[in-house]
Amino acid sequence: MSGVRTVLLLGVWVFLLALSHGALVISRDASTSQDSDGAARLLKKRSTDNVGVEVYSVKVDCKVTSRFAHTVITSIALNKANISREIFFEVDLPKTAFITNFSMEIEGQTYVGNVKEKEKAKKQYEKAVSTGQTAGLVKASGRKMEKFSVSVNIAPNSNVTFIMTHEEMLKRKLGQYEIVTRVKPKQLVQQFEIVADIYEPQGIAFLDAYGTFITNDLLPLVEKTVTDKKAHISFSPTLDQQRKCPGCDGTLIDGDFIIKYDVERTVTIGDVQIVNGYFVHFFAPSDLPRVPINVMFVIDRSGSMMGNKISQTREAMLTILDDLHEDDYFGIIVFDSTILEWKDSLTKATKENVIQAKTFVSRINPSGMTNINYALMESVKMLKKERQDRKQSERSVSMIILLTDGMPNVGESSVDKIQENVRNAIRGNMSLFCLGFGDDVEYSFLDVMARQNKGLARRIYEGSDATLQLQGFYKEVSTPLLSEVDLRYPDDLVNSLTTSHYKQLFNGSEIVVAGRLSDNSLDNFPVEVFAQAFEEDFSVKSQASAQDWDLLYPEQEYIFGDFTERLWAYLTIQDLLSKRETGTEEEKANATAQALEMSLRYNFVTPLTSMVVTKPETEKGPEDPLIADKLTEDERVKSQKYDHGSVPVHHNQRTYMSSSPIYYVDGDPHFIIEFPGREDALCFNIDDKPGTIFSLVRDPLGGVLVNGQTIGDKKVAPNGKMNTYFGRLGIVHQALGVRLEVTTQDITVSQDGKQAKFYWSDTASLKGANVDLEVTKDRSLTVTLRDSVRFLVILHKVWKQHPYHQDYLGFYTLDSHLLSPSVHGLLGQFYHGVQFEVRDLRPGEEPEKPDATMLVKGHELTVTRGWQRDFHSHIRKGDLVPCWFIHSNGNGLIDGNHTDYIMSGLFKTV
Repeated sequence: MSGVRTVLLLGVWVFLLALSHGALVISRDASTSQDSDGAARLLKKRSTDNVGVEVYSVKVDCKVTSRFAHTVITSIALNKANISREIFFEVDLPKTAFITNFSMEIEGQTYVGNVKEKEKAKKQYEKAVSTGQTAGLVKASGRKMEKFSVSVNIAPNSNVTFIMTHEEMLKRKLGQYEIVTRVKPKQLVQQFEIVADIYEPQGIAFLDAYGTFITNDLLPLVEKTVTDKKAHISFSPTLDQQRKCPGCDGTLIDGDFIIKYDVERTVTIGDVQIVNGYFVHFFAPSDLPRVPINVMFVIDRSGSMMGNKISQTREAMLTILDDLHEDDYFGIIVFDSTILEWKDSLTKATKENVIQAKTFVSRINPSGMTNINYALMESVKMLKKERQDRKQSERSVSMIILLTDGMPNVGESSVDKIQENVRNAIRGNMSLFCLGFGDDVEYSFLDVMARQNKGLARRIYEGSDATLQLQGFYKEVSTPLLSEVDLRYPDDLVNSLTTSHYKQLFNGSEIVVAGRLSDNSLDNFPVEVFAQAFEEDFSVKSQASAQDWDLLYPEQEYIFGDFTERLWAYLTIQDLLSKRETGTEEEKANATAQALEMSLRYNFVTPLTSMVVTKPETEKGPEDPLIADKLTEDERVKSQKYDHGSVPVHHNQRTYMSSSPIYYVDGDPHFIIEFPGREDALCFNIDDKPGTIFSLVRDPLGGVLVNGQTIGDKKVAPNGKMNTYFGRLGIVHQALGVRLEVTTQDITVSQDGKQAKFYWSDTASLKGANVDLEVTKDRSLTVTLRDSVRFLVILHKVWKQHPYHQDYLGFYTLDSHLLSPSVHGLLGQFYHGVQFEVRDLRPGEEPEKPDATMLVKGHELTVTRGWQRDFHSHIRKGDLVPCWFIHSNGNGLIDGNHTDYIMSGLFKTV
């Protein structure tokens, strides 16, 4: 089945809850524009290959029953050519959704993905990676989505049907549920249809449906039928109605199809549904007065907040302060290595106090390091003192909102210890909300700390709308209606109950509790809710009864299967996944085991399971197993940074030409050539005596030169090995007259006879006509040469009293494509791609590190699969990168011998 490679974007569909009123959750933003542009370039390159391929049909079928969404995406593609084609199926799904099914139907044969325990699937994953295949089917896509992508080779004059199913519980925020479907078929489709059926036993309060791409001519095609409890929405344009103009092939279908709705609310017990042995309780009473808040804003002003981060934080805080109610109390602490309090106690939010606070906020400027522990402990102490002095209403709600972009690096720097300190100080008496600014923040640290203290964490993405993100988050948590909400059910009738106690209920949100019943035919099921309201205790009681399925859900076409049980399973797994992050070691182990068992039983792809998708055997090779995982937050960030769309030429032999590959040297010293988005790299080591100077990058046409000098350990280790690292770098741009010398102590820059020196112990920046420098204290140096390449130098700090190791440098090239074709050096020679073939995979000396034969540059080499760390995204801990290790100082991979790259001086070319 050999043939021309064809890429076909069948469309991207997303069902997702909006974060704020009217927000388009999946709109393109500045923080992801680079990836989007890369995808656009890739699409343009691939589009010429689509001759003979037709997307015959695309159907998105979403059924929402009592807020639980079950979405099936079906697409049929035809290969009308007389040669085989490789066809891609790509779908964006919300990161809160679980994939439950994927299948491909090809020539009467169905290939179904199987959900397995992640550890059991790992062996297939490692095998796929070790043979150079793309093993991961799921990548981050924007802020709130994950992209599932798979391709299959189709024989001439045949077709393939792709079917994807995912499920999620829609979460109410700011008074509405929102379903957003992104449609980008990229071509005219014979049969195109979006269908949504919504059934809500409480009754539908309002519903709206529209599309960002829908013109006045297409508006009548959006059909809405809304009755008391159900709604049917459809959009199905004909081939001619899809056209941008009469007779042309361009399509109008390019944007978001949006459905917003809410259900009827009462002030009583809420809605309790008992069906097929399971119950679900939706609680969101209406018309309750707002409870006053006592809020401490704890704002990071360390050096890494310099620039847009601090200016956007100031702008957001000015608006947030205006949104405070006069019966609220508030305080502000800004921190770096020390703290600065606006006032030594919380202050009532009068107009005069708000004006004074805004003046204080407008003067926040970044400097210093990051002492999170000190700032949080002081904020807890201040809130406790206010309670003790009884300055606020006893029924007010106390909360801390922490905003930081980094890790603690002064004072108490152990994240486990900080979490323990904060938990012991708060003791359940207030909520902690953590906002992590940017990609480099240690989000898991903030997420766990927030969960431990009855709050939540949110990543604030760097971009032009960061201010709006901060304001939107505050709107979500600033209007508590009830506190200490306790939902109670008879212990003898209920088992396997999901979380039933909540610290707060905010306006526009909803509490959902589900459980399994011991009696499937209950006539009387008592339900009670107790909470603290603004002026008095909130207490309601009611009785519910088991109902006949056909009576409760008379319109069967609106219902999918055993949704009540699956809704309970979805919520239970979410609870268990949360417990495995925050409980004791025993609780974590039990929660993990239960969540895994339920994920497998209900066929959910969760962080504990993987879906193994086996592609059909072709003439190119045997069956090709691929893995679909649920990404963690850290994996999402890494995936989004690396997914630049490198194009493999062939399954086994490929030339990688990504728009932004990463080339670097870091470690002992390890040279890495990465291929972003492919989960693959080549790596080699250079062993020579300390003090040797190597040519890393030399571009005679561009005038760029980078040399690096090695340093050794303090003494020879007991095993007799002397490790070497780069401890000194020389960077030159001859045309710009720029010269830099970087050591582990300082950075010296020279230009036009002038010289400046920076120290790693400071955060500093320099913006010149020909060069920009950005020094992040004790972390990194970014060098941007005007209209040319960018380099990143990372400082690895080692404990001063370490018996062997000492500080060293890592060197990363970020914009290698801007250098000329004549660039060379140990790194530079790889900047314009490298072609290799890997075959004959076999066991190595270590079971997890197989050997293989690599054909590269006319050489046949024995290579070993291994892992190296890339620190350019996460400077503290780095990211593991799988790579093929070339032995013997890279001989056979590099041009010539490693000794050919030894220079006589740091700024010499010979």
